[in-house]
Amino acid sequence: MRLTLHTDYALRLLMLLALEPDELHTIEEIASRYRISRNHLMKVTQTLASAGFVDSLRGRGGGLRLGKPGGEIILGDVVRATEDGFNLVECFDRKSNTCVVAPVCGLRGPLEEATLAFLAALDRYSLADLVANPGSMRRMKMLLAG
Repeated sequence: MRLTLHTDYALRLLMLLALEPDELHTIEEIASRYRISRNHLMKVTQTLASAGFVDSLRGRGGGLRLGKPGGEIILGDVVRATEDGFNLVECFDRKSNTCVVAPVCGLRGPLEEATLAFLAALDRYSLADLVANPGSMRRMKMLLAG
């Protein structure tokens, strides 16, 4: 399984907001600090705001901040909100499945089980867990400072 850049950027954005919760951050600033596409980050921000993970304050002095405490933002929920789906193989999509062996194939069950286990593991962690190590977070802030 591979997460999309959309999810990767979403997790990076949330980590920064959790790391610096007393500051408002602009898309421009975050894109510059992470050296990622501003346009892509705007789409990510829209997804996160729609899901309630991020508050977007408009106007002069506006910016982004967490929409709720980091301890309430569960990683599995973020991944579910930012990924298009978890169809690892064609037969997961019952509407467009054209696999001729699907009716007798034993692969689907184990792959579904693995996907559920993957999400269950992420459900055990919150955003706060990602930024809980002060030493690592201090180094991350230094890297992002430029």
